[in-house]
Amino acid sequence: MPASYAKYLAEVLIDEAALQERIAQLGQQINRDYADCEDLLLLCILKGGVMFLTDLSRHIEVPHMIDFMAASSYGIGARKTAGSVRIDMDLKMDVRGKHVLVVEDIIDSGHTLAFVLKTIQNRQPASLRLCALLNKQSRREVALDVDYIGFEIENKFVFGYGLDLDERFRNLPFVAVANPAALTDE
Repeated sequence: MPASYAKYLAEVLIDEAALQERIAQLGQQINRDYADCEDLLLLCILKGGVMFLTDLSRHIEVPHMIDFMAASSYGIGARKTAGSVRIDMDLKMDVRGKHVLVVEDIIDSGHTLAFVLKTIQNRQPASLRLCALLNKQSRREVALDVDYIGFEIENKFVFGYGLDLDERFRNLPFVAVANPAALTDE
């Protein structure tokens, strides 16, 4: 591991092997649930969901399309919610009549995802489900039905495997817990 990562790393929460094993399991579950589907759309929430989407898509044997949406309630470099949600980039495809599976990296308070799901539901998909790699149930402020969960995690600041630490370190092949002392040094 490059030294630049080391000062931010408190621990590896989920290693690469565990991530890939669980993602394969999620892919198989999705294959069963969508076995007869011909119009499945995987809708990735940017930026954090990209690595998860890529690996998950490789395990989904059902023919599917991919699109992207960027939504945020965090400012650049900020580590706390801004309180309002905005769509930074809308998807390109019309979801009307399609089976949409939203692919997200992490669910925290639920505000951003609730906004995204309502936005998509208003566009009249045939079905709408949610797949999250990480779920912080203890932080939930908005009720959400999560259909597929990779891992339940405690309320810790995590980064790696698509999740950023001030827009850096998304490329780590594992999910790490941030060292709180390193975060306060900045």
